[in-house]
Amino acid sequence: MWDLLQTYPATQLAAFTVAGLALNLTPGADVMFATASGLRGGPKAGMAAGLGVGLGGALHVSLAALGLSALIAAHPAALTAIRWIGAAYLLWLAVASWRSGPATAGGNGALSTMSAIRRGFLANALNPKVILFILAFLPQFTNPAWGPVWQQIVLLGAVFTVTGTLVTMGYGALAGALGQRLVRRMSVLNKVAGVMFAGLAARLVWE
Repeated sequence: MWDLLQTYPATQLAAFTVAGLALNLTPGADVMFATASGLRGGPKAGMAAGLGVGLGGALHVSLAALGLSALIAAHPAALTAIRWIGAAYLLWLAVASWRSGPATAGGNGALSTMSAIRRGFLANALNPKVILFILAFLPQFTNPAWGPVWQQIVLLGAVFTVTGTLVTMGYGALAGALGQRLVRRMSVLNKVAGVMFAGLAARLVWE
């Protein structure tokens, strides 16, 4: 990997980082998930959900580097199964959020840090669109002449995951801060979060 860092063009890495940041800053399913989590549980929960989303992204990068993502993508039935499982999970989160009480500290509606991380990880890990995105985006910035392609995938994936995680955590924290200012309406915000989770489930199935 050290040899790759010496041979991989700095300009190419900079171009990739800029392109990745542009994509990360554009609100997508990961940002919507962290935002919904922040609205429900506050800044800490929003950031934790963003971290979980990043860990799910790291899993997808690992699968791509190992060649397993290409294997999954080659079997439409596998992608369909993952999509429906992911949609069912998001729908379950939507119902749980809709039914939960105010997300006050120590209350029944409170969302623990580990729970938020776990939910973010599963939501991203069970999104087949991420598999296809990684396979389509990262290889554009690789070249066998610069070193082993799998190492380039790991390098680029690490950069994209770190920047994306920080951006998503930021969105989650901002949403959580906004939610805290509306603490008297937390029951309403939980329902808003539930609608957002349900919307993500529908998007995953029908897009």
